[in-house]
Amino acid sequence: MPWNPEVYNKFKDIRFKPFVDLMDLIEPIDSGNAIDLGCGTGEQSIFLAEKFKQLNFLGVDSSTEMLEKSKVFETENLHFQQSTIEGIADSDKKWDLVFSNAALQWSDNHEALFPKLIKSLNSSGQFAVQMPVQKENTLNKLLYDVANEEPFKSYLKGWKRDSPVLSMDQYAQIMFDGNLENIQIMTKVYPIIAQNHDALFDFISGSALIPYMELLQEDQQQLFAKKFKERIAVNFPKLPAIYAFKRIFLYGVKA
Repeated sequence: MPWNPEVYNKFKDIRFKPFVDLMDLIEPIDSGNAIDLGCGTGEQSIFLAEKFKQLNFLGVDSSTEMLEKSKVFETENLHFQQSTIEGIADSDKKWDLVFSNAALQWSDNHEALFPKLIKSLNSSGQFAVQMPVQKENTLNKLLYDVANEEPFKSYLKGWKRDSPVLSMDQYAQIMFDGNLENIQIMTKVYPIIAQNHDALFDFISGSALIPYMELLQEDQQQLFAKKFKERIAVNFPKLPAIYAFKRIFLYGVKA
């Protein structure tokens, strides 16, 4: 069950607002090289490239399906490349802007990854990252609970994806240790108004649900989806439902 750009982009208006808020944190840059980690289809990267025309942007993503959609967004100062975020972090390349919108939650071991990304910044380079606060978001909690129950625990052979997203205090320490200044760390709620329970299921089916479904057989997938939807209905008894989707923003400038 690979990334499905159509399902993911069904909620692009909801997903676009945090991108704009993150982009607005970036201070003007005269020139240099920038990277968009986990650029997906590239339809957001193009806004970065247009706003900061003086920068050379590289959008990277590990998904072939997503990058196939990115070709139409290439410009003189925006190009795309297939790569893992870990591969970029381990390279010797230096950046004047490291940007990542709703992608680094898919990379493990933030205690090691984030210092590498911060180290890749040139002096005065900017670090701007946004991720969902998975451990606090209701749908993620419900997904985790269902996966930990039988028969799904056996189907998944006990596997579950523990969120790598750290606390605000932990990120503050990492950013401070990385010699970042003007550190800004905040969480913000982006309410999702769902007219029915399927809408909530669809929202998470384009992201956090994917790795679980990849490990299940077709009949197991159907059973898992049925149980997950039932759990959503129990936890959101009133319709229309409001889902308080939380995201964390991290910003700093390399001294």
